[in-house]
Amino acid sequence: MIGFYFNPSIHPRSNNIMPKEKTVILVANGDLRLSANQNCWAEQEKMEKELAKVFASMGAKLKRAHPYKKELKHGFISSQREGMDVFAKIDRKAPLVVAESVWQYSHHLLHGLISHEGPILTVANWSGTWPGLVGMLNLNGSLTKAGVRYSTLWSENFSEDKAFLKNLESWLKTGSIQHPITHVKKYMARNVPDRAKKVADKLAKDLDKNKAIMGVFDEFCMGMYNAAIPDELLFQTGVYKEQLSQSALFAEMRNVTKAEAEEVYNFIVKRGFNFHFGKNGKKDLTKAQVLDQCRMYVAACRIGDTFGCDALGIQYQQGLKDLCPASDLVEGMLNSTDRPPVKNAAGKIIKAGEPYPHFNEVDECCGLDSLLTNRIHKALRQPVETTLHDLRWGDWDASGTTDEYVWVFLISGSAPVEHHIDGWKGSHGFRQPAMYFPLGGSTLHGVAKPGEIVWSRVFIEEGKLKMDIGRAKVITLPEKETQRRLNETTPQWPIMHAVTYGVSRDQMMARHKANHINVAYANNAAQADQCLYAKAELAKRLGIEVFLCGNKADGSKF
Repeated sequence: MIGFYFNPSIHPRSNNIMPKEKTVILVANGDLRLSANQNCWAEQEKMEKELAKVFASMGAKLKRAHPYKKELKHGFISSQREGMDVFAKIDRKAPLVVAESVWQYSHHLLHGLISHEGPILTVANWSGTWPGLVGMLNLNGSLTKAGVRYSTLWSENFSEDKAFLKNLESWLKTGSIQHPITHVKKYMARNVPDRAKKVADKLAKDLDKNKAIMGVFDEFCMGMYNAAIPDELLFQTGVYKEQLSQSALFAEMRNVTKAEAEEVYNFIVKRGFNFHFGKNGKKDLTKAQVLDQCRMYVAACRIGDTFGCDALGIQYQQGLKDLCPASDLVEGMLNSTDRPPVKNAAGKIIKAGEPYPHFNEVDECCGLDSLLTNRIHKALRQPVETTLHDLRWGDWDASGTTDEYVWVFLISGSAPVEHHIDGWKGSHGFRQPAMYFPLGGSTLHGVAKPGEIVWSRVFIEEGKLKMDIGRAKVITLPEKETQRRLNETTPQWPIMHAVTYGVSRDQMMARHKANHINVAYANNAAQADQCLYAKAELAKRLGIEVFLCGNKADGSKF
């Protein structure tokens, strides 16, 4: 059963009793960055008008809890303090809708939703234009972690989507929605290949004895409450945090010489990477921006080495965004096996010939996942490069190449070149969008190569670490269709065309408790299955509750 999540020990007052008077309060949460809120407002306004008509057709009135701000040119809640002031005036027993067509900072609202006593519904428009689906999934994951009961809905066309209308009508009557998740089953360690068991056993014992460190350059990025793992939950896994500072990273960047930055730059240029430079740094990518990113790459490697970190997470979006270019090219290089060598103070190359796993936006759930994945795949002699992606959007293939539903996995950074068609030569550096990244910096854009992948997500529910894991394939689409999908989202960012095995669009949305999804390739379908089993078994031995989602490539059950 899905559609709402509830931990009565955390939130005993929450309920789903729908009052007779059908006035539903609407809140619209947004970004912290003014430029993003202003650019995205038109899409949000359009969505709210459509929702209001649908609610009215069902005899309900949708009432905004906060006004459009003329001086700021948007109507989003844009800080935690503002959110608290808004919720202080809301009737706690009123039915409440959180409508999202943009990326949003969950902590702007979390306080009010934790205290709210009436039915809560999160809604997103099925569109790639802005990351509304991503924002809603982050809020859902945050509410799940906080133990708040809620329902959730999404639609491409609110007024004509029969399933959406039926579910909304149910929510207006009962205060809850239940989505079927028959594709999910708890991992019971059955039918696990012997090799997968042996690998999991060996790695679990090693983590228990030798421990591992995630280096965290400042926690809690962009309001992602769901992405911060309490230390107490990590202890059982043998993984610990090294709390690092972004100011220390910036200071170390200043110690990297121009010659060292040029060495990194020359390495990737010689590999065939395609930079798209311009002259105006406010809107174009410049070499000076890239050299600063090369300094960050060297600095991150050296700090990570100094503290013995096995994986790194850079927050960037707060603080560093006002000091230096984006971290995304850095993140992609770190996650690549074929990356520029960096020497430590003793003259030794740091993690020579292997990735330095990085988790974008310090999503610690992805950090733990990538650390485990790296070790599993290394032991099974499979590709070790990992990345997270936003579960950004999905659509049917307009070119007719496939009749399968194709997801758009897309992220601003972190994707390794080994995931891209033609590697370095098939990858491009575009300037990051100014509305998110005022000081620019290069992306590591590419189109993911076809192949078999394992996808997964670590999340927190009922005070426990849990993991969903499944199988998928990456397919190739015609260039025109790929470009259509990029244009519908953010064309500067790396993209993956993913088809999930045995998990439909709506099943994924109903179950997934995060904005991010981890992915790693395997050499073929059978070996991908073995990687899945080995990671599930390792996670189980580390005290993580594991759930298998969907089925294998041949349609058989796990």
